Amino acid sequence: MSGAGGPTVSRGNPGLREQKKRETRQSISDHATRLFLERGFDATTIADIAAASRVAKMTVTNYFPRKEDLALDHHEAFVAGLADTVAERAPGESALAALRRSFLDAVDRRDPVIGFSGPEFARMVAGSPTLVVRLRELHQQREEALAAALAAETGAGPDDIAPRVAAAQLGGAHRVLFAELQRRVLAGHDEERTAAEMALLGRETFTMLEPALGDYAVRAD
Repeated sequence: MSGAGGPTVSRGNPGLREQKKRETRQSISDHATRLFLERGFDATTIADIAAASRVAKMTVTNYFPRKEDLALDHHEAFVAGLADTVAERAPGESALAALRRSFLDAVDRRDPVIGFSGPEFARMVAGSPTLVVRLRELHQQREEALAAALAAETGAGPDDIAPRVAAAQLGGAHRVLFAELQRRVLAGHDEERTAAEMALLGRETFTMLEPALGDYAVRAD
């Protein structure tokens, strides 16, 4: 029975269950980030995070199978981002043009996925050998996802190395830009200045790739 004008809510309401899961996941992530910043990533245990979040250790690992995923909680968006941009590019737009546009838009938004993370978080990542290795793995996974997307978009066969070569160049450009942004964040540069510099570097970087990739993977009108 519901109150006047209100909906009937069931204990089994899937919408409420999903909302509760999202809230629990966000709470665990928030507590983990706080502890990582206070103690360092390597010094913080899953048990510490579970206690702070008031959940069981198994609950933490159910939501975050790897401890690194608690720190790099944008990892799924990071890995899929370049491939998704290529898959969603406009008619007449090349893969290079789409990725340049997407990067510059992300700079305008100060998107944490491309490295606008704040100096404390950047120091925490840079100070953990485990996270440095994990970040390298994510860069590699992102390049592999991009190569698969380019192969699908161009109809390349399994023996065609063109998508992998293009992905290596485009993924490498993003890797360099990520490192440049992190260097500025770690140095404590003003965010507005950093964004202006990264926009210039982004344009310069993608312009350098234009002779090789400007006409590659152009979506048909």
